[in-house]
Amino acid sequence: MKKTGKAYFMISAVAQKYNIHPQTLRLYEREGLLKPSRTEGNTRLYSEEDLEQLETILSLTRDLGVNLAGVEIIINMRRKIEQMQHEVNEFMEYVKHEMARGLDDWEQRLSTALVKSSPTDLVRATPPHESKNLKVKS
Repeated sequence: MKKTGKAYFMISAVAQKYNIHPQTLRLYEREGLLKPSRTEGNTRLYSEEDLEQLETILSLTRDLGVNLAGVEIIINMRRKIEQMQHEVNEFMEYVKHEMARGLDDWEQRLSTALVKSSPTDLVRATPPHESKNLKVKS
């Protein structure tokens, strides 16, 4: 185990704090719901993140009556949602960057154009096929 300045808690302290049996914590670990770190002597040490995960597990099982298989599915779905949200945020940053770069390129192209005009001057007010069909009222 590496020392990182984070707080770690032994299984007995965690069990007492959350009013659960240490065997319950071991079961959650066997089921893959918790992954505490270990000392060189193989003692389980629970981090703040592990405690947050445990609180989620206890909330789902105690308050909502979800079984451990359901807890695993919910936790995996939450993890995937967080990952997807991260990917969406990265994509949005990329799009913003490209849009800003595109606007800069457009402004540069306009400033070096042979005929200077604004983009709105280049847009037709009425499409050509409609102008032929216009009737003049007298």
